[in-house]
Amino acid sequence: MDDSATPGHAPPVPPPVKIGLARTLVRLLLIGGLAVVLHRVFVWAEGWILQSEYGWAMPGLLVAVLLIYALLIAIPFVPGVEIGLSVLAAGGPEIAPLVWLATATGLTLAYMVGCFVPLKWLHRFLLDLHLTGAADMIARFEAVPPVERAAFVHSFLPARYCGWIVKYRYVNLAVLINVPGNSVIGGGGGIALISGLSGVFRFPPTVLTIVIATAPIPLAIWLFGWQMPWL
Repeated sequence: MDDSATPGHAPPVPPPVKIGLARTLVRLLLIGGLAVVLHRVFVWAEGWILQSEYGWAMPGLLVAVLLIYALLIAIPFVPGVEIGLSVLAAGGPEIAPLVWLATATGLTLAYMVGCFVPLKWLHRFLLDLHLTGAADMIARFEAVPPVERAAFVHSFLPARYCGWIVKYRYVNLAVLINVPGNSVIGGGGGIALISGLSGVFRFPPTVLTIVIATAPIPLAIWLFGWQMPWL
């Protein structure tokens, strides 16, 4: 039987260019709009915290800022590190553990969303961009049982040079979350989202990795009283 006739290997057919670009633009506008709205609310609440005359509202506003921050960092391509530092600047070292908790919560939320997003959505997105080769790869990947997906990815990488990418994927996840400028490759939220979407990251070790990867800076500031020029 011809593999191309099977559902898992049917050649992807992209939509007309205008329709694909229009759908992609709508998706980007929705994500960008959500990020802008959350960021504006975040800046507004942060301004309130910095005004001493509203000190009575500090606890509630601080919780609101941290919740907004957790949602904001879960959005792909949002520079979470910079936003986290601005939260520390607004609240001081005392709230560093809460910033750590909010960061880990936001990235875990992005990962969980990725776990429940159907791969066919990504397949459709790639087809809209006329990336038919990538779309076909996603279709083949979706047909593989989750327990075999790590081996599937490993089979496409040169074992001698790149096999460690899959073998030590949790270490690589922690590194990518902390790489400066990672917003270029999706930010912490995008990286966590793709990790969940891939199906090769199990929930307990992934959450543990996120918790550990987001700990160093907030805990160093809190435990050792480290000060930064802008704090």
